[in-house]
Order: sequence, then structure tokens, then C-alpha cells
Amino acid sequence: MRGAGVIGIAAGCALLVVSGITVHGQVEAASQRLKTGVAAAVKPAVAIANDAEAPYCTPAFKTVLQRVLNACGLVGTESRRGCQPADVKTLASISDDDFNALFTPLRNRGGVVMFDDASEKLDEGGRKMVEEMWLDRRGARYFFIVARASKTGTPEFNRTLSHKRANSVLFDIADRTKDQELDKKVGMLWLGNEFAQLGAEYCQWNISRKDKACTAEAINRSAFVSWVDCQL
Repeated sequence: MRGAGVIGIAAGCALLVVSGITVHGQVEAASQRLKTGVAAAVKPAVAIANDAEAPYCTPAFKTVLQRVLNACGLVGTESRRGCQPADVKTLASISDDDFNALFTPLRNRGGVVMFDDASEKLDEGGRKMVEEMWLDRRGARYFFIVARASKTGTPEFNRTLSHKRANSVLFDIADRTKDQELDKKVGMLWLGNEFAQLGAEYCQWNISRKDKACTAEAINRSAFVSWVDCQL
């Protein structure tokens, strides 16, 4: 399934993240901002999180997750298409801050795969992280790949580069698993350098290059990967 895939997120779509406030506070704030931009006709019916789900599966988180799944083609369609920056902003109706804040609860569930400048090639550490994250399924239904690029270069170049980075992760999983139904499990978002950039504080997350210096530029040359354990 080598095409631009789907996303997202969701929880990310909340992709992926922010500090200074508690996770609960961030998600609640995101929830309030999201309420005003959802048309009644497209509001998903989201179940209340239960004891079988991860703690981050709050109603607010699941509302955004459902919206992203629908907008980016992971459910209700025969083929994946994924989401790029414009899709996330318009179809999923979410701001940069809300997107990152909603991914914060996944800090200990996922990993950040790092890439070289202007490159989409996975190194040994990146492949190892993708394998570890994929095997850590725990019964979850959706696996998200949220790729970014740093501020260096044009928006068009970085949008394409982040798409290639997301595909590199997807192709690695496909080569390992030979899973014929990968398109029903993996959601992809490629954000370029236009949407939801990460700050240097994300260098404290689970990153694939722990032996190298991490900066705000470096952390955005990445793809966040994680299973999402919420039931919709």
C-alpha cells in the first residue's frame, strides 16, 4: 500500500504534544475550542471511556480521533489517502496547539523516529523503534504515523519530504509484516513545516537517536508513531 496514506491521527489529531499545563488541562482546553467548530451534522457519537481503555481515551480525545479518522480516509472508504497540512486544518478543524496537546497523553505509548536533514531514509535506530512500536500493539486498532519536517526549505519541499518520511515508516512495516490489511490499521499524517511544529521540549520524549544532540530543528525531522487504544 504504497500511496499516501492516511492518517492520522488522532489522537493525534491531535499529533502529536505540549508542556507547562497538565495533560488533563490540555485535553479539556482542546475540547472547549473544538466544540465551536463542529457542525451538528458531522458530530460523531463518541462513547464514554471505560475501564478497558487507556486513561487518555477521554470523550474529548475520542471526538477528535473520530473526526480525523473520517476526514483522512481511514474509515468509511475503500482506500487510504492520508492527511496533509491543509486537510488537518480544514477537514479536521483543529489548531496547531490543540493537535499537539491532544497527543501529549501518548508520550509514554509511542516514539519519535528521527531523520537526517532533507532525508526520508530510516537509520538502524529508526527501524528498531518502528519495529518495537508496531509489536507493542496491546490489542489496539489504529496505528498512527505523524511525520514532520523542519523549517529549513520551502513549504512545498517540506510537505513532500514529510510525506516521504511517513511512507518510509509505512513501507518498513509492510516489508516486515506482509500484512494484507495494513491500510485498515495505519493512519498517516504528513504535516511538513506548516502545521503543529514541535518545540525542543519534545526531545525529552522517547526518541530514536538518544546519543545525538536534539534541538527544535532536529525534533521536527521526525515521524511520531504510536498505537491508539481507544474504542470508538
